[in-house]
Amino acid sequence: MGQINRDDFYNLIASRKSIRKFKKQEVPHEVLERILAAAMQAPSGKNRQNWRFFVVQGTKRDEYLQYSQKSWLGIKDVLQKRLKPSLYDFTERFFFTLGDAPVLIFAYSHNSTDERYHTSIGSVYMAVENLNLACQIEGLGCCTMGAPLEIKDEVDKFLGVDQLEEYKKGELELLCGVVLGYPDHEPPKAPRQTEGRITWLK
Repeated sequence: MGQINRDDFYNLIASRKSIRKFKKQEVPHEVLERILAAAMQAPSGKNRQNWRFFVVQGTKRDEYLQYSQKSWLGIKDVLQKRLKPSLYDFTERFFFTLGDAPVLIFAYSHNSTDERYHTSIGSVYMAVENLNLACQIEGLGCCTMGAPLEIKDEVDKFLGVDQLEEYKKGELELLCGVVLGYPDHEPPKAPRQTEGRITWLK
């Protein structure tokens, strides 16, 4: 294994933040292939590598906007209580435009009776975090979203996932969406909350 600078590694992790405004600039296909390859380097339960990714671009991406707007209806009341008005308004605009992100990636878990449920979905989320970090090193921004779960069945149909045999067997489950592209803003990173998050036992 080649030497990786320790400070660079920790700085990369610390620099990751969610981006919700993007330049209208396409992401080269080879870059997308690299970040997806990085995602699939993640560990997985019983080495099942049970992640499934659906990449949406172009006209199909534009068609998804109506679904994004609908998913907003399921979370807007909760966010209104948590966010200050200016940030709430910004978030609402994001859901109606997806920040002009040119690429959407939907992450699914291929579940099986061979592996515990939470291990299966945890494996996929580890792959998604790899994808987040790969975006960072490629100069891309991204935002991982749980909002598509508000309209999970509709997203499944939109992507054609409902036609797959694994889906018909009840084995494919949508876990999240990721929007990505070249950043067009530099938002502050939310402070990390460490109080009460770690318990040391000896």
